[in-house]
Amino acid sequence: MLTVIGAGFPRTGTSSMKAALERLGFGPCHHMFDIMTNPHRVDRWLPLAEGAQVDWGYLLEGFRSTQDWPASFFWREQAEAYPEAKVVLTVRDPRAWCASMRTLIDSGPRRAFTEQPSGEAAAVFQGIIRLRPVLDLMAASVFGSSRAFNEGLIDEESAVAAYERHVATVKASLPAERLLVFDVREGWAPLCRFLGVDVPEGEPFPHLNDSASLRATLDRLMKEGSAASPFARGT
Repeated sequence: MLTVIGAGFPRTGTSSMKAALERLGFGPCHHMFDIMTNPHRVDRWLPLAEGAQVDWGYLLEGFRSTQDWPASFFWREQAEAYPEAKVVLTVRDPRAWCASMRTLIDSGPRRAFTEQPSGEAAAVFQGIIRLRPVLDLMAASVFGSSRAFNEGLIDEESAVAAYERHVATVKASLPAERLLVFDVREGWAPLCRFLGVDVPEGEPFPHLNDSASLRATLDRLMKEGSAASPFARGT
């Protein structure tokens, strides 16, 4: 059963949040990385592309928290299905987010859709390729009615406006006691206070998957079909 729901866009610290939530005992935490490494999970997400109702207990079976797309796109549905769960909206500077999203899309989905990786890389990216109907649904909803995910972002001003609309919508939709608006640079204290747990003594807050690391990880996945998990303890 979900206890923490992520509502932030990709590239707002969702990898760091996955690591942090799992360290605090709210794991496993569902993240896009779980689909990339376990492509069979895609089948549970695909009905959402058709607007179908889903059993969230089945779709997220085995997970206690969520971060990153596709899960965070459906934050409202999860919040309704799990009324006792708390919601964390990760945020960052909108223009920095825009640049980082371009890196994500150009280095990952766009390459997967156009370069057709072979061998082990094809198996790794199978999840992203098969998830395309859901990815396109999310891109069209956020960035424009006819936009495919692999087309990348619209112009910066429009992308920033979309980001700010999303943040405003989440804030307006949930009571203050249920929602934490969180920048991962704030560290453990506000997150632990919100979740009612102790701050890990002597441990820095995880800061994972910056743009350079993301690009290197995806490049290795495309070429070799494998890469070390960014969530391994000590990274």
